[in-house]
Amino acid sequence: MHRLKVFISTLVMLATLLGCSVFFLVPAVANEKKDYQMLELFTDVLSIIRKSYVEETDTTELIYGAIRGMLSTLDPHSSFLSAEMYQDMKDDTHGEFGGLGIEITKKDGLLLVVSPIEDTPAFKAGIKAGDQILKIEDTPTKDLEIMEAVRLLRGPKGAEVTIKIWRESFSEPQDFTLVRDRIQLHSVKSKFLLPGIAYARVSQFQVRTGSDLQDELQKRIAENGGPLQGLVLDLRNNPGGLLDQAVAVSDLFLSDGLIVYTEGREEGSQLQFRATSEGTESDYPIVVLINGGSASAAEIVSGALKDHGRAVLLGERTFGKGSVQSVIPMSDDTGLRLTTARYYTPNGISIQARGILPDIEVTQQHNGMLQENHQLREKDLENHFRPLKNSQPVQEESEGQVEFLEEHEKNDNQLMRALDLLKGLNILQYQRKAA
Repeated sequence: MHRLKVFISTLVMLATLLGCSVFFLVPAVANEKKDYQMLELFTDVLSIIRKSYVEETDTTELIYGAIRGMLSTLDPHSSFLSAEMYQDMKDDTHGEFGGLGIEITKKDGLLLVVSPIEDTPAFKAGIKAGDQILKIEDTPTKDLEIMEAVRLLRGPKGAEVTIKIWRESFSEPQDFTLVRDRIQLHSVKSKFLLPGIAYARVSQFQVRTGSDLQDELQKRIAENGGPLQGLVLDLRNNPGGLLDQAVAVSDLFLSDGLIVYTEGREEGSQLQFRATSEGTESDYPIVVLINGGSASAAEIVSGALKDHGRAVLLGERTFGKGSVQSVIPMSDDTGLRLTTARYYTPNGISIQARGILPDIEVTQQHNGMLQENHQLREKDLENHFRPLKNSQPVQEESEGQVEFLEEHEKNDNQLMRALDLLKGLNILQYQRKAA
């Protein structure tokens, strides 16, 4: 009876520190003898530490440490968020924070780069998807909790931070010294590649990504004076973001049917998201660019468009993050980021740790400008016969076909393959109409 009183007393103390969430646990574990014994063990250890440790301890930090320890036994995406980290995470989804601009993950205790975010210090410094971060300043990252790594990487604009990177192509780890900046993310950019063929880059899924993409497409349609003839949707190195925005982007191109569904242990985590006919884009051909840095929400969009046959996926296998995290606010302004479900593509495929394979696999080339073909032709020969006046003229490439392409885009072999594919589809469609 005395031990029971001690146990209840300790729970009251925990409730004071963590809020009413503690009391939600009591009825669930009271009827489970093993769980009761484990909780009693925890309170015994806490009591011993507070009484006998060589120095006075901060009980709040002990509890926070215990929570972090619990979550570290789960998966790499579940974590405890301090009040500062929780606020930073909310800033992320609204598109502004201070730091380097990289999405990171943990694998086998290693800190890895999922992808650098476009036009950020990390992107400009040459940080690449798959890089292993060995150190942040003097702090080794082996077994470092992921949110603690995020805290170390972030900081005020103008402050330097040195990270030690290992990459397969390196003979030894290299130091990168980066200057932090205020990262203001505009998640959608668009332009024309050729007349009628648009390009839209989605760098991350934030609170307005769906509506921003719709606005960008409407601008391109207005400039074109009518429906588009094709779209390249670039999701390469897109680390993901908000599930509802992945659904919104998919819904732009699908008029009905399942987009994604989730399955978890709780009833509230078993959800289905379906497309609606309102606001659906016209049925122009789409090529989606993906690679190993395309993760989470980017994979939801890719999987939905692939399963519905609405787009051709071109590039490389995606990252393979097929889980859903719920962020649960706690009473002391901290937060709990917990994996609560797996998501599945419309065809019932879980891409967790597998990724999505492209329909057309094209590995990115990194060895300079793509060379033009300067092969000798009949018209180059001296005294060649001139074409007959009544012969059908050869269709020459117009200036308008290249005026929208920048030099770095011409060097992007995945983008150029996507563009060739859309040009081919348009030619085939024109020939069928003419016949």
